[in-house]
Amino acid sequence: VVAQGRNVSVNGAAVPEGRPYLHKGLGVTWPGDWVAVASSLGVRVAWDGHLAVTVTAEPELRGGTWGLCGTYNDDPADDFVRPDGDVAAIAAAFASAWKVP
Repeated sequence: VVAQGRNVSVNGAAVPEGRPYLHKGLGVTWPGDWVAVASSLGVRVAWDGHLAVTVTAEPELRGGTWGLCGTYNDDPADDFVRPDGDVAAIAAAFASAWKVP
């Protein structure tokens, strides 16, 4: 899924603004001024088209996530675990460690 402003595409195919999209466990919806992407894996990402992003994981995933979702175990001491297993001291270093080309 690629989103640039209000333009969203899935696997290169445009998703018309305001029209819901559902295919193979992936859904795109347009709640208010936001665009939301939900997967059958239990993760939902919503974006305001500018700067704000929210990531929500279903309770069944508790303790089973990592990466930008964190470890989802209610222990703030390991919230910023980088891919190498070390804990970043600040959020910016944590986020940068998960960048992909």
